[in-house]
Amino acid sequence: MRDYQPRRYTIIGDHLTQHRDLSLTAIGLGAHIQSLPDGAAVDIRTLSGKFAEGRDRIAAALRELEDHGYIKRIRERTPEGRIVTRTLSYNVPRIDSDRHAAEPVAGPTVEPVAEQPAPPAPEPVVRPPATTPPPPPSSNTTPAPPPARPHRPAPPPLPEPTAPVPERHRLAAALLAELRRDDARLLLAERDVRRLAPGVAAWLERGAAPDAVRRTLATALPPDLRHPVALLAHRLTALLPPPLPAATKPRPGPVPLQNCDGCDRAFRAPRAGLCRDCRMTSPAHGPAAA
Repeated sequence: MRDYQPRRYTIIGDHLTQHRDLSLTAIGLGAHIQSLPDGAAVDIRTLSGKFAEGRDRIAAALRELEDHGYIKRIRERTPEGRIVTRTLSYNVPRIDSDRHAAEPVAGPTVEPVAEQPAPPAPEPVVRPPATTPPPPPSSNTTPAPPPARPHRPAPPPLPEPTAPVPERHRLAAALLAELRRDDARLLLAERDVRRLAPGVAAWLERGAAPDAVRRTLATALPPDLRHPVALLAHRLTALLPPPLPAATKPRPGPVPLQNCDGCDRAFRAPRAGLCRDCRMTSPAHGPAAA
């Protein structure tokens, strides 16, 4: 994660930090030199006193940076006869063909160095002017809208009876209120009973027995039941039974056989008595019906 740093930072190009021909010592030394203020000492003695690489490795790293155009060291003689060294540091490397033509990023700092035999004087570094940091994100930027939630279809409405019957509605409300006897989690508020009662009344209107409705609503409950009202409404809607078909009249069966009281002959008649022949000959009964 990269945090915004409003102070104490240095802009260094990837062409240095990811250079394929420079050693890691030269890359680190180049980044260190670019982070120093103008006039800081970057001679071998000063740098070897800061880091553990030693004079030989630091001297080699400085030569690498100079060969690839990241620094330029110029020795000049002053009018007083002393030798001075100027070190120019470039945040963009200068190739050999334009090293002399390229202007330095900032004016060089001149440090006198004794000719013989005094050790070389510290080499000052010239850094490019600080680049203005990017402004923080504007507070007027419109934030991105939150992702839209997936649309859920509305639940189907509860069933209702076709004809309002007060007695059936009271039975439905009593059935819902007694569900807590089967499971304590089915303790319903009065407003929930009023909401679900029409659905139970629709079941009763379709011929469902109260015990069957109660078993359907109160059995096989999930172990982590959190919304009992929603579960009851779902069962009342999804498991609604169809209406009972209209009752049909039973078809008449065959006329039973009877034994004639006069001749003991079998004949078909709805009731016991005389057969047709005995009724025709019997004066007490008169003429028999066909």
